[in-house]
Amino acid sequence: MIRAAIIGLGAWGQNLVRSVQGASSSIQFVAAATRSPDKSREFAQAHGLRMLAGFEDVLADAGIDAVVLATPHSQHTEQIVAAAQAGKHVFSEKPLGLDAASAQRAAQACAERGVTLGVGYNWRFQPALQAIRAMIDDGTLGRVLHLEGNFCGPSAYRFPRGHWRHDRDEVPAGGMTGRGVHVVDAMLYLAGHIEQVTAQSFRLAQDFGVDDTTSMLLRFASGATGYIGTVIATPETWRLQVFGSKAWAEVGDVEHLHTWDLKVCTLDPQNITVKQRPVVHTFPKTSTERTELEDFARHALARQPIVVPGGDAVHNVALLEAILRSIERQLPERVS
Repeated sequence: MIRAAIIGLGAWGQNLVRSVQGASSSIQFVAAATRSPDKSREFAQAHGLRMLAGFEDVLADAGIDAVVLATPHSQHTEQIVAAAQAGKHVFSEKPLGLDAASAQRAAQACAERGVTLGVGYNWRFQPALQAIRAMIDDGTLGRVLHLEGNFCGPSAYRFPRGHWRHDRDEVPAGGMTGRGVHVVDAMLYLAGHIEQVTAQSFRLAQDFGVDDTTSMLLRFASGATGYIGTVIATPETWRLQVFGSKAWAEVGDVEHLHTWDLKVCTLDPQNITVKQRPVVHTFPKTSTERTELEDFARHALARQPIVVPGGDAVHNVALLEAILRSIERQLPERVS
């Protein structure tokens, strides 16, 4: 059993605690630290969490094996490095950092100290996405030619003027840090690293805050193409579609924290002019938040790595950095 402390008890931090508390045999939250303890004390008491004064107190506590970070984006790297130096395993909400060098430093710190680092890309634990990966591996999809996705919603309207989620330094490229990075991670899982991006981003709906309309064209190292859109001043919606030379596969809905259905349409090479109807596949209900935390706990107990230097979580941040350069220069950018 991994004894974990949650750092940050906002809405998402509480959601992570609820996903496993009393329901998992591999991870249990035993403590918490937050900037607003008075707002969270009742929740902490209800879920058996010791409230500690700060992050440093968590790191000094021998009864805590791992920290789970549900904190602002700009804090992730330094908190991960500090946790690694204290010998604590770390699960961080995405993104790993706001620039590639910081993300690499966080991954390197954990590798050097022999602690496990996980990042909250819970889409990878969706059975539907794993099924698409299997279809690529066994040849059912054929060669991956193109991927397209969006992850949109009314995030820009949820937070008042002055909130950190309207800070361009905390939330660069609009919806990319809160939403779009999930689409990127899914694409990296399915199609590998991205070598070039062309991006544009604007604030259109409000007179304050971060950009609300951001879109990107992608070129993968494999030769596949793609595009991503994230609009954070519109009703909730998301979608990911993978086009192969033999079939396409699609997921998408309004809600994303449920078990997805998968739509698959296969080409009949003997009757290519016949429009084939897609087949819908369903899967047993699962909690991706619980699954990702339990996967992290299993790796931590075995002291096995998840996030590694130069891996997908670092590459995701390198892409974000390239997106920002492309927006500024209005030109295609190579991903370092």
